[in-house]
Amino acid sequence: MEKDEGGKEKEKEREKVCKRCKQTFTSSSNTSSACRFHPSFFVCRRHDDQKRYYELGPEDPPYAAKFYDCCGAEDLEASGCTTSFHVSYDD
Repeated sequence: MEKDEGGKEKEKEREKVCKRCKQTFTSSSNTSSACRFHPSFFVCRRHDDQKRYYELGPEDPPYAAKFYDCCGAEDLEASGCTTSFHVSYDD
């Protein structure tokens, strides 16, 4: 165990895993902008605005589009559009 300035032993902070972004974090590193995630699902359907055209794969039906329902990002690996505190599986 580590010792603090007063010579008392302090417990090492336990790392947790965020259930939204899957990164590890500690209570002291958990800020209001620490977690970046998409609050909605990655969907495959026609986009609501009907004005945008999407690149479709050879197996996709002509009406389908793949995107995050929250922000319209078409890449499954796109960085999250929302930031907030991490949420652990223990919470």
